Amino acid sequence: MTLPFPPSAASRAIQLGRRVLDIEAAAVAALAGRLGAAFEQAVAMILQCRGRVIVSGIGKSGHIARKFAATLASTGTPAYFVHAAEAAHGDLGMITADDIVIALSNSGTSGELLTIVPQLKRRGARLIAMTGNAGSPLAQEADVHLDAAVGEEACPLNLAPTASTTAELALSDALAVALLDARGFGAEDFARSHPGGNLGRRLLTHVRDVMRPRERVPTVSDGASLGEALLVMTRGGMGMAVAITGAGAPEGVFTDGDLRRALESGIDIRTARLAEVFTRNPHTIGPDALAVEAAEMMERLRISQLVVVDGAGMLAGALNTHDLMQARVI
Repeated sequence: MTLPFPPSAASRAIQLGRRVLDIEAAAVAALAGRLGAAFEQAVAMILQCRGRVIVSGIGKSGHIARKFAATLASTGTPAYFVHAAEAAHGDLGMITADDIVIALSNSGTSGELLTIVPQLKRRGARLIAMTGNAGSPLAQEADVHLDAAVGEEACPLNLAPTASTTAELALSDALAVALLDARGFGAEDFARSHPGGNLGRRLLTHVRDVMRPRERVPTVSDGASLGEALLVMTRGGMGMAVAITGAGAPEGVFTDGDLRRALESGIDIRTARLAEVFTRNPHTIGPDALAVEAAEMMERLRISQLVVVDGAGMLAGALNTHDLMQARVI
């Protein structure tokens, strides 16, 4: 492949790329040593909040603030983003005395944020500032200040927000995760906030939601002939037939694999009984288990079908990999 620029320019691009990554990695690493009482105060304040968390910013910090609000909302802390400029033109009405405002500004001198601070104070809302300048007006006005200062921007001109926005992003993630942990927010809580996503499907879908109910499961009596079982399995469309006792408990399964092994052994399928070839004590799962557990079990055991039993050990249904794929669990 021919490069659109000389090899020397390509080498410079790689050097600059590595320099950017080094600077931004150092900026994030430096944050860890500065976490202390202010970070704990911010976590405690948000946990005690009776209203919502409003995250605001302008410019590139505004983009980070919007992502921060989304992360908080999806991890158990009710939050939304308010654009700093729009707040001064009516959106300030969204904020109440029970709310906490988190304002992001690298310089701490953003006019749009400083304009609304007096109004926030008058309303009684608490203010957490995340800035790169502890002596800035915004930091001084805040109830809690989180230090997101960086030694330099990754931009060669030291102008474009690069390392500073990376630091804001990392510090906001640290705060969101600390809150998540303090709230005891678990995987199922996360899934409920993401019902349309893959994780939601995996954590909210149960075996009962995807299994074929008992009446649709191909079954034969445990005393059936091999020929009878073969017909039932073929018509059932699951690649197996379940051999059940008179009480309705699964005694074994007859699968395509069992049929192949029977043929290889030279058995006479015209006279053989199912009990001679089926797999006894089949692997089972309960209907209340997560569908993803069924998928993991089938993968671990290298099987394509799974029998579902109720609390009394009676046949309740069955599922195969196709059922899990249709439900988009796998």
